[in-house]
Amino acid sequence: MSLVLKIVFWFFGIFFAVITTIGIYVLAFYLGFFGSLEIAEKNINSPYPKNLLNKKIQSQLEHSMTNKQILFGDTHVHSTYSSDAFLWSLPLNNGEGPHPVSDACDYARFCSALDFWVISDHAEAATPTKWMEAKKAIRQCNAIHEKSDIPDLISFLGFEWTQIDPNKEDHYGHKNVMFLETDEASVPIMPIGSGGVATDGMRNPDRLPTVRSNMLSMALFDFKNRNRYADFISFNDHISQTENCLEGEEYSPSDSCYFSALTPKDLFKALDDIESDSIVIPHGNTWGFYTPSESSWDKQLSIDNNDSKKQISFEIMSGHGNSEEYRSWTASYTKDDVQFCPEPSDNYLPSCWQAGEIIKRRCLENENSNAVCENRAALARQLYIEGGLSGKFAVKGITPEEWLDSGQCKDCFLPAFNYRPKGSAQYALALRNFEEGEEQRFKFGFIASSDNHRSRPGTGYKAIDRMVTTEANGPTAVFLEENLTLQEEESDEPRKVNLEELEIPDPFSLWEPVRQSSFFTTGGLAAVHVDNRSRDGIWKSFERRETYATSGSRILLWFNLIGETETFPMGTEITKKDNPVFEVKALGSFKQKPGCPDYRLGKLSSEKIKSLCKNECYNPSEERNKITRIEVIKITPQNSNYENIDNLIMDPWKVINCPKDNEGCRVRFSDNEYSKSERDSVYYVRAIEEPSLRINGGNLRCDYDSDGNCKKVNICYGGYKTSREDNCTMMSEERAWSSPIFVNYQ
Repeated sequence: MSLVLKIVFWFFGIFFAVITTIGIYVLAFYLGFFGSLEIAEKNINSPYPKNLLNKKIQSQLEHSMTNKQILFGDTHVHSTYSSDAFLWSLPLNNGEGPHPVSDACDYARFCSALDFWVISDHAEAATPTKWMEAKKAIRQCNAIHEKSDIPDLISFLGFEWTQIDPNKEDHYGHKNVMFLETDEASVPIMPIGSGGVATDGMRNPDRLPTVRSNMLSMALFDFKNRNRYADFISFNDHISQTENCLEGEEYSPSDSCYFSALTPKDLFKALDDIESDSIVIPHGNTWGFYTPSESSWDKQLSIDNNDSKKQISFEIMSGHGNSEEYRSWTASYTKDDVQFCPEPSDNYLPSCWQAGEIIKRRCLENENSNAVCENRAALARQLYIEGGLSGKFAVKGITPEEWLDSGQCKDCFLPAFNYRPKGSAQYALALRNFEEGEEQRFKFGFIASSDNHRSRPGTGYKAIDRMVTTEANGPTAVFLEENLTLQEEESDEPRKVNLEELEIPDPFSLWEPVRQSSFFTTGGLAAVHVDNRSRDGIWKSFERRETYATSGSRILLWFNLIGETETFPMGTEITKKDNPVFEVKALGSFKQKPGCPDYRLGKLSSEKIKSLCKNECYNPSEERNKITRIEVIKITPQNSNYENIDNLIMDPWKVINCPKDNEGCRVRFSDNEYSKSERDSVYYVRAIEEPSLRINGGNLRCDYDSDGNCKKVNICYGGYKTSREDNCTMMSEERAWSSPIFVNYQ
């Protein structure tokens, strides 16, 4: 070959190599993913800074008692495809605008630096078009490193089954569904909705005239943002154009109509018809803003309503608060088929009781006799109970501040709003059902998530930007507040709640959104012990229940049962007669540096980081937070359907303080009473970090009297009454919860 030909071939070889490289990056920019992110130090062109790469795979290097690595993810993320997310994105609710699924991919990759995440928009707002776009976005998010041996970010497809019912016997709560596969042939044409209240609220065409009227009014008031309100009208029109499947028709994954699974039994049956494997994750069972006051896990512990092969994880915490802890009190109690208001206890003030106190105070201020005022207070309590989730309207002209801290768990860690203890993880693990021939138990692994509705997975890395990293939202002006909430003069006489007569302008105001804003915090994380960094590796960890939850900090946690010849990790179920011995190792999360790592992504990417991450990313230093103590919880499940749960949950059963001069903590302990009791037992641990700042770490921020009673609250508003720059932070002890180890005495 002549020298000229060699030069020509050499020139064109270089030319095509450059063109190919540029083309790949142009495609990546077009898809919104900013180029290749190979998780390997040998990739010198990676925009990921090497120190963060090392931190992201640090668990692989620091493993102990196992050769597995730890990955962190978020299994509960909403984009603006969810109706509530779209509503909260509007300017009238202090929203910053829409965020598609691709934003969640970018946020997980660059802002929170997660290892995996799941899109879980509400199925009740789905259409074939939106679901198709979500599937495409997930595939695109995976496409950059799909062929890599060490992908930087693994994205899963899923949806939320948003079941609600005001009747406690028909209320099952929300469940997230995640799929193993993402290809079109393996997943359904439409997600599966819940029917009932959620479907009526999001899909009923009868509500469209009201939506149009409200949005057109807002467009006139906020003319510069008129297109956003027009978009919301189009969003709702699009939902209503999807036909419902025929009532009584069998579910088919190939149908493009909207299918409602009315019960968990119906949901599990429908999922069996889908080719891809699926995992079902219940969440929000303690959230009192939509959960009936006496709702309980009991009715779901049956062969029909619990699929133990799919429902294997429990979301123990999210940005809506903690759902771990059981308490013996309830918001109401039933006797002879009649509901009553309970009296206050040391750490719980029932809202129905506070309704009576408010009426009594007003009555006495109006110089009525004590006997008259006591009678009105008693009536107010009963009318509150009869009003159900809208019981607050039994008190006319009420303000959020007058409720003080009623309805809340005062001694729980970051509790969910209006706490329902019988929906907690501890209560579920203590239950047993012997009535169906085959013994039934819940055997959940634990995870946590964000439940963020602004396409921001994994928001817990820093206490920043409350209005986007939490679900905080509210009216931006007095005019909006007055037109969205019921305006009444206060009265010292209670009334029977009749929502049709009251004509509530905003349905969300039924559920105390103002007080609830003080309970929205940044989310938790799901952690998995994996054999390999892959989609299949993460999935198998879920199936083994070798998962744990954190409140947002990336605490490293191992919890093992030590056998004579073998070590059994968290999530294990084992049969033994001798006393079990356990080992815990925990290592605190990295303290964060301000700002973002140097991604070296160019101007366009830097602008995206600024707008999406707000210039604050997961940016670990070399210093870790200290683990202060290990708390061990022991639960002995019921030996009969009627055994009192109150005596079966020992929290904490054991507290082990950690050395003050170490970042980590490693301890062993045994249960010397196990063999004597001859009872099945469940054990899990909490690893507690030193205090750090957290958004809404103090919830309602009470001022207390000398007896410890809340006398005044300082609500963290989602609207104009609290500045966007005020993150309402207080000190909080971040933690990690291991999945349980189930030890059966047989």
